[in-house]
Amino acid sequence: MTSRKSTEIVSNYKTYIRRKALLFGILSLALVALAMYSMTAGIYKLSVDKVLAALLGSDEPQARIVIWNIRFPRIVSAVVAGWALGLSGLVIQCLLRNPLGSPFTLGISQGAAFGAAFAIVVLGAGGAASSAAQTGIVQTVSSSGPMTIRNLYSVTFCAFMGGLIATGTILVLARLKKMAPEAIILAGVALSSLFVSGTILVQYFATEVEIASVVFWTFGDVGRSNWTEILWMIVSTTLATLYFTFKRWDLNALSAGEEAALALGVEVEKIRLLGMFLTALIASLVTAFLGVIAFLGLLAPHIGRRLVGADHRFLLPVSCLLGSLLLLLSDTIGRTVVGSGTLPVGVLTSFMGAPLFLYLLVKGYNK
Repeated sequence: MTSRKSTEIVSNYKTYIRRKALLFGILSLALVALAMYSMTAGIYKLSVDKVLAALLGSDEPQARIVIWNIRFPRIVSAVVAGWALGLSGLVIQCLLRNPLGSPFTLGISQGAAFGAAFAIVVLGAGGAASSAAQTGIVQTVSSSGPMTIRNLYSVTFCAFMGGLIATGTILVLARLKKMAPEAIILAGVALSSLFVSGTILVQYFATEVEIASVVFWTFGDVGRSNWTEILWMIVSTTLATLYFTFKRWDLNALSAGEEAALALGVEVEKIRLLGMFLTALIASLVTAFLGVIAFLGLLAPHIGRRLVGADHRFLLPVSCLLGSLLLLLSDTIGRTVVGSGTLPVGVLTSFMGAPLFLYLLVKGYNK
């Protein structure tokens, strides 16, 4: 009898693992299929055969330019950024034990936006495309339009520093004042308001062209990054993914409570500080390179929990995949449904995530 029960338990566990693996496989195939569709869709229509031929470098030059210079980097950027935001949102929610935690609700994105506005207006990194051409400065923004960022590196650096300052402030307050998780979220909301006010103040003293550059940068757009920036995002996101995958059991223990984690030998303070730093790093890099992409870090982990539960062995890869899927889907819709190819992806993610945020607030959440 005991042996039969043991066999049954082992069989049920194997079935449980197979279902999770099957779901991961389905999501992976859906991401590949969506990426292929995104390659073919757009103003310049391409068949699957032409896309494959262009990827292999054996088709017409025009198709190769569309694929390699526009659509392929855009798709890779959406996949990596979505993965990074899904990962950062999940880890923040686990470390703070609060389902409302995400780079956007903690003020990291707003801090990065303030840093970019500071660089564009105060450091003179933004301006009109015509003036950039006259001065021989390379236009680094791929989207069409009269505005451009003259010095992308200073904008990126200031945006990155803004995101880190927001995270550092949260960590210092949490450590010195022993703030509860819900108080940390409120501190993030206050920081968000402060950074938004700072951005408005900077815009008040800006010229019309500089204001337009700031607004243009603030719109999240996966099409503005180049391969160097994509490589930075890939490296940082890969390292963070490996670290959190290695710490998946610690994340499970933290989900059960700080006391339980300490009893199991988890170094709570160390993993919380390092975890928040890594999530701020990848979220700030994404925001610095692509602009503000709101609520994706909130949306992907919650959908993931509905699908696979709270076990971080499965929730972590599923949340990351969902982040990639949602961001690529939003970008594809923005390029194909609207037709102009210029609808910022951050607008669509806000439309998806804001109702979820309100739902969580109305429903309440467990501590």
